[in-house]
Amino acid sequence: MKKILIAFCSLILFSITAKAQVFEPVKWKTSVEKISDTEYDLISSATIDKGWHLYSQNVPEDGPIPTTFNYTISSKFELNGNTLEDKGHTVDDPIFEMKIKYFGDKAEFRQRIKVLNQELSIVEGEVEFMVCDDSKCLPPDLVSLIFKLNENDKNRDSGNLFNGGKDENSQFLQPVTWKTSVKKISDTEYDIIYNASIEKDWHLYSQEEIEDIGPIPTEFIYANKANSYELIGKTTEPNVAPIYDKVFELDVKYFSDNAGFVQRIKLKDASIATINSEVFFMTCNDEKCINGEKSFRIALDGSQTNQTTASVDERSKQMSEALFLNVTGQDQYEVEKVEEKSNFTIFLLGFLGGLIALLTPCVFPMIPLTVSFFTKSAGSNQKGIANSVMYGFFIFLIYVLLSLPFHLLDSLDPEILNNVSTNVTLNIIFFIIFIAFAFSFFGYYELTLPSSWSNALDSKANKIGGLIGVFFMALTLAIVSFSCTGPILGTLLGSSLTSDGGATQLTLGMSGFGLALALPFTLFAMFPKWLNSLPKSGGWLNTVKVVLGFIELALALKFLSNADLVEHWGILKREVFLGLWIIIGIGLALYLFGKIKFPHDGPLQKLGKGRITTGILTIAFVIYLIPGMTNTKHANLELLSGFPPPMFYSLYDKTSECPLDLNCYKNLDEGIAAAKAENKPIMLDFTGWACVNCRKMEEQVWSKSKVYDMLSDNYIIISLYVDDRKELSEDQQFEYLKPTGSVKKIKTIGDKWATLQTINFKNNSQPFYVLLDHDMNMLNETTAYTPNVDEYFDWLKKGLESFIK
Repeated sequence: MKKILIAFCSLILFSITAKAQVFEPVKWKTSVEKISDTEYDLISSATIDKGWHLYSQNVPEDGPIPTTFNYTISSKFELNGNTLEDKGHTVDDPIFEMKIKYFGDKAEFRQRIKVLNQELSIVEGEVEFMVCDDSKCLPPDLVSLIFKLNENDKNRDSGNLFNGGKDENSQFLQPVTWKTSVKKISDTEYDIIYNASIEKDWHLYSQEEIEDIGPIPTEFIYANKANSYELIGKTTEPNVAPIYDKVFELDVKYFSDNAGFVQRIKLKDASIATINSEVFFMTCNDEKCINGEKSFRIALDGSQTNQTTASVDERSKQMSEALFLNVTGQDQYEVEKVEEKSNFTIFLLGFLGGLIALLTPCVFPMIPLTVSFFTKSAGSNQKGIANSVMYGFFIFLIYVLLSLPFHLLDSLDPEILNNVSTNVTLNIIFFIIFIAFAFSFFGYYELTLPSSWSNALDSKANKIGGLIGVFFMALTLAIVSFSCTGPILGTLLGSSLTSDGGATQLTLGMSGFGLALALPFTLFAMFPKWLNSLPKSGGWLNTVKVVLGFIELALALKFLSNADLVEHWGILKREVFLGLWIIIGIGLALYLFGKIKFPHDGPLQKLGKGRITTGILTIAFVIYLIPGMTNTKHANLELLSGFPPPMFYSLYDKTSECPLDLNCYKNLDEGIAAAKAENKPIMLDFTGWACVNCRKMEEQVWSKSKVYDMLSDNYIIISLYVDDRKELSEDQQFEYLKPTGSVKKIKTIGDKWATLQTINFKNNSQPFYVLLDHDMNMLNETTAYTPNVDEYFDWLKKGLESFIK
């Protein structure tokens, strides 16, 4: 416990002093000394700055964290004894107030190994160590070590690698280099030629895919195809016979020294001057395999054909490489179809929003007037019905068209709308807009579009006539009714952009809204007698508006909560959020029972059944919210999962920041290490602070006893928040070269985990769950929002069974 406290205090001290100076008092080098044909000494040499102490491998209990060496064990060698160290100095340490052995200036550590396979050329390891001077200690550090048994490559400075530098022994291997050229076949056809130069002893694999345990095939991807050009046939490659591969222990096709690939293209647009492409490939030698990628911007006139679309420094390349988990077994399982589970729901919500809009003072009185106009002015009943049907269709079309610009954003980058949805500024803007909408519904002012717009469109509709005139009439209705439909559309826009479905769900929601708004104009024109059954306009329409105003206030808090969660401000904890909802609910109940009034309310003669019923339901809802304010098991309001902040985001002193107080990790490396230590499978939980369905899963599915026990007893949960806007430390920020050739800056925790999810699982929605073993082998298919408890439990159970096997 004391060691943990010391390390924690050291971390605090370091974070304070690091603002002025970055301390790197120890640098490591490795070398190899041959003892015999089968025995070698692996030598780790530490150079220590003046005034600093590196501690021994053996220190007293409650002392500093000892220096520890770990070596990546393989069947090609075995360790012979323990790691030996220099004599060092044993003194009374002023920091720890005990006798401790430490090293000053320099230290050497030796580990003897016995070689079991003469093909062994590299041994990898790592050293964890702690250093102090007379006034402070630095947090424990971990440095990778590589020992080359080849006599010509003995020395290696591992310290330089971890300081972000690059030297002649750089660990970032690039055994394959690429060049491109172009051969013109005709005015519209070109051959794109890729030449790969492969270092000695390395292999580049064919494009042919081998099932199960084969290597990752070489794959060429073209970024800007669309309507610009088309591929003619497949990419050709050298014709080689399969050869037995020692790494995969099967016959595979691979290339050595060099390889040429050719792809013929045919232009659809003669103005195209460049082709953007990317190659993904795997290259191996007898010891290891490396996944690689390369982006190209290829000029068809042959100029600058070898220029890549972008470049990043070596440090960024290394950190980008760490995002690749090398997950195996994905091809054995079906791809999770995430969106199908929620698209129909968003359509129904949009349809419900349209029905609500029909009951507002801006729209409802227009139904009998518009239908009467079509049926009486058309000259014949059949033509009137036809015009009314087209009027309804154009209303539907207008609202669908409003969603199309968001598809452009989604096509440019699938992460854009997710970033928009968790953007703090956007959520604050939505919060302010919804507050404005609410007070507009209360009757303090009207939010309308310029009257000149509706007047101009109305004039055109009268002049043009025909179908075009009907279209302008529909557009006029959309503009005139904006003061009532705008807030509802804003709710739909906000909820779609802050969900995982993005532009597709927005279009479905807008389609539902437009359909609900359009149907009455068509149906009442076809069956005019139905108009007699419509309730007369009156004060109840204003009551509907005021009720919507209270709902807008409640929804506004959701957007403020999203911003608060991703920025960790702590101003809208779960209990504060629910308390404000309770106040809003009480206000709504008082209004419905006639205790408070708003500007457009007339004298209330008596309470109607609708007001009484809605008021009672509102009071029931407020009572339901009250247990959510407590620190008990009843605080989990399952019916509202996803709307309030998560239960661990609380005013109460929670012992865990994980859902339901489960033991989870928010750091990938720490989680994997825990899984290995406890010999448990891993569940990667790609989630988000502002993810509604994530909260629903945690509070409605994970909370069930059999699922909770399964997760608690048998899995290590690693929760990666893709919308976390907390910035990474400067030394952890880097640039990632995307397949399109553009560079993405990884600045926040969310940037890192969102990119990792997209790279490894070709998915960017949340929640998204992956079951893995310690070696990153898939244990079951991925899954997403699964509200069925039994289905989710069976999914976890199957993954556990695969792990045990």
